[in-house]
Amino acid sequence: MSSEELDRILKHTMADFRLSRGERQMLGSILDQTGADEHELAVLRHRAFEMARGELLGVDAHRVLEWLEEVVKVLQAKPPKDEQPPEALFGPGDACPQRIVHLLGRATRKIDICVFTITDDRIADAIAEAHRNDVAVRIISDNDKAEDRGSDIDRLRRRGIAVRVDRSEYHMHHKFALFDDDTLLTGSYNWTRSAADRNAENFIVTHDRRLTRAFSQAFERLWDEWG
Repeated sequence: MSSEELDRILKHTMADFRLSRGERQMLGSILDQTGADEHELAVLRHRAFEMARGELLGVDAHRVLEWLEEVVKVLQAKPPKDEQPPEALFGPGDACPQRIVHLLGRATRKIDICVFTITDDRIADAIAEAHRNDVAVRIISDNDKAEDRGSDIDRLRRRGIAVRVDRSEYHMHHKFALFDDDTLLTGSYNWTRSAADRNAENFIVTHDRRLTRAFSQAFERLWDEWG
């Protein structure tokens, strides 16, 4: 959309200092058709403020501000239509391990796991199944806990899954996982049978791009450090 076309549309909607339902739908439809990104929407909002500022020199300041408020609502960036709301899950109980197994099963490209320990065979089996289905799986875990009786880390390594552990006297105490780079699971929940059966635990599942990006960067730093 050219700046001239935008000015013409905005001036039309501003004629009576009111953004009607029909005008709101028309403006929203134009934005959907042009596929304006956040930067372009910010430019459009700036232009609307410029037009309003010019009109405020007149006597209809209150009505101009009402028009501007409605226009800015339309020009806000919309979340992706397929974006799911965040979830919060709590243990003990089967809800947490079942959700982890489900996320492991629906990943199609990549799974990055960074957890203190894995001893729940239901989860370990789902990790191995994802690997068999050609999903790229990487695991970071604690070196001490990997040697514990019942740990599934060595079993997963023997199946060809890429595993790295910390090289420190301190614990690698993270508990998070990324699925296809767009879904993050993180919280207190240890991937163990005792966490499912007895412990008071929690984790959240989110698709927030800022959080998935931050945790992905943290994973890559640890992966490189312990390579």
